[in-house]
Amino acid sequence: MRLYNTLTRHLDEFKPMALGRVGVYSCGPTVYWNQHIGHMYAYVHWDVLVRFLRYLSFEVKWVMNVTDVGHMTSDEDAGEDKMEKGAKREGVSVWDVANKYIGQFIDSLELLNVHRPDVLCRATEHIAEQIGLIKKIEANGFTYRTGTGIVFDTSKFPGYSAFAKLDLEKQKSGARVEIDAEKKQPWDFLLWITNQPAHLMQWESPWGRGFPGWHIECTAMSTKYLGETFDIHTGGKEHIPVHHTDEIAQAFGAFKHVTANYWLHNEWLTVSGEKMSKSLGNFYTVQDLIAKGYDPLALRYLILTSNYRTGLNFSWESLTAAKTALLRLRKSSQAIKAAGDRKNRGIGCADYEQRFAAALAEDINSPKALAVVWDLVNDPDLPSGAKTASLERFDSVLGLKLMDGASALEVFDSTKVSDSVGLLLKERQTAREAKDFPLADELRRKIEAEGYRVEDTEEGQQLRAGA
Repeated sequence: MRLYNTLTRHLDEFKPMALGRVGVYSCGPTVYWNQHIGHMYAYVHWDVLVRFLRYLSFEVKWVMNVTDVGHMTSDEDAGEDKMEKGAKREGVSVWDVANKYIGQFIDSLELLNVHRPDVLCRATEHIAEQIGLIKKIEANGFTYRTGTGIVFDTSKFPGYSAFAKLDLEKQKSGARVEIDAEKKQPWDFLLWITNQPAHLMQWESPWGRGFPGWHIECTAMSTKYLGETFDIHTGGKEHIPVHHTDEIAQAFGAFKHVTANYWLHNEWLTVSGEKMSKSLGNFYTVQDLIAKGYDPLALRYLILTSNYRTGLNFSWESLTAAKTALLRLRKSSQAIKAAGDRKNRGIGCADYEQRFAAALAEDINSPKALAVVWDLVNDPDLPSGAKTASLERFDSVLGLKLMDGASALEVFDSTKVSDSVGLLLKERQTAREAKDFPLADELRRKIEAEGYRVEDTEEGQQLRAGA
């Protein structure tokens, strides 16, 4: 198995630290607002990575952080704490904002069939670990004090610029100096902030009452759960020049070595070539897709048609094509399963399984793995029982629920759609119970005008994507 390692800038053979065991840490969300499908692009790919490692019989411990304090509106030390910004926007406490958007994030994971990480750890629940790590960095001589707080001295780490290949001579002072003019270098970063008494989240520390900087949490929590050295660290490419560079620096300050052996970074999901973002107003949540009549696993399928390092340009046309392709794949898979031939069911198709594993072993090449699945489905010469066994194994990695019922792709929970469509469904159900069929037909047409179709079954109304 080979993975593209940002640390070395080439494909490296994957050699786990411990026989049969792998530790994976993924940078998780800052929970001040909804997580959109651009964020979920990364988590689907990291889910496939973890599923594939387990497919290969590794025991995997997957850890992901939740940032609920300390992340400024820039990725540096400048601006307002994102959590406080979210609280002001919604007129509630920072704790309420965190709980609301952690819920939205977990719901998005479940809708996309992303396995929940083994450890989902909140920064605010690991303040002691962050203070302990800063004390260790300080004891090793890698910090200094300013009026703002305690700062990491990057001059003590000669390799600071190497990971992101930074040209420090061209680095401009920018906001990081403006917020703390006492910094020795503009790229020195805050570990603990003490000069913001009005900040809504504060803890006692050896340096005064305050709160942690953003970067320290990931090193503190990854090493708490995975040890001072672990196998794989994942994140978006935007983390390379600041967040992960600072993680590597502070780990050197604490432990004298890098924490992760393999650093994997995903490209972005874009819209019309631009990164999906709240500021541009071009973002959609998984819940938005459901409101428009799409099964979220159509998005998962679409994401898997791209390699994590190539990114994906999202459009409604591509999502519709993915929905159609997934429906065909599901129907074909279920037809194969229904064909019988139980005597070969546990055997599988060795050649296809080797090709599938080989595709994913080459830097998690999910498009190539999907192509192998289609080749298997369309091969007329294999017994259906063996094909079924292999398809079920493949789906344990791809997570597309191929055997869960073809109709499930098109049926949507009426509680997840817009209020207007939900009200029309309720009114139509009332009309049907009153045997007012002309009114029920009129309400059906209104629902169809919203982009759906409704079917009457023994289980009641079923809402489906429009024809």
